[in-house]
This record gives sequence, structure tokens and C-alpha cells, in this order.
Amino acid sequence: MNLLLDTHVVIWWLEKNPRLGPKTKAMLRDPDTLPWVSAATVWEVSIKAALKRLELAEPPEVWVPRLLHEWGVRELPISFTHAMAVRTLPLLHHDPFDRMLIAQAQGEDLTLVTADPAIMAYDVRTIDAST
Repeated sequence: MNLLLDTHVVIWWLEKNPRLGPKTKAMLRDPDTLPWVSAATVWEVSIKAALKRLELAEPPEVWVPRLLHEWGVRELPISFTHAMAVRTLPLLHHDPFDRMLIAQAQGEDLTLVTADPAIMAYDVRTIDAST
């Protein structure tokens, strides 16, 4: 299964946060699961860390390579197609990073793993990360 991880899901996974549900943890450990992380997620975390609005045990320069090389996560760049698709999304959610993740999940046929009910209101396949 191809899963696009919402930013908070990546953070929960890295920080071993108990809010990441057991079903989701099992999916992420499953060798048939292909987890994807968007460049938008790394961008969002980098901005929030720089503004001191987010504290992580390690900076992105440490955990991003680990995601790619140790955890088998695939990098999802932001394309022009993704950027243009954001324009046609209904304004159910105003966070630009989340809107990009929705557009990417739709455009790349990925299931978005999130605990955000505003994202789940969109026409996009989701999995509740808290389960």
C-alpha cells in the first residue's frame, strides 16, 4: 500500500508518540507498505523548528536521511502539477501544507495517513493515524 504521511504522523513516528495508533504502526512496519513523505512536510517542519514553534529530539538534517535510508520512506517532490491542483481544492482547510498533501495524494493515487478531520473531509483516501 502506498501511504503519504501527514506531517504530524511523521513527527509521531519519529518521536514514538503514543498518539500514533497500533494499526497505523503495524502498517508502517509492514514490508508491503510504501510510505511516502512530501517535500512539503520537511519544509513545514523546518520552518516551525526555525521559528521555535516545534521542538524535535533531532533536527531535520539528522532524521530525514534516516527516514530515507533506514526506514525505507520515499521522497515526494512538489511538482508544478501538484502546485496547480491546490487551486481547485475546496476551501475546507486553510493550511497550505495540508492542502499540498491533499493535492499530492490525489494526484499520485496515495492514501493520506492523518488524524486531521479537516483533511478527511476532502475527496481523498485517508487512514486515521490514531487507530
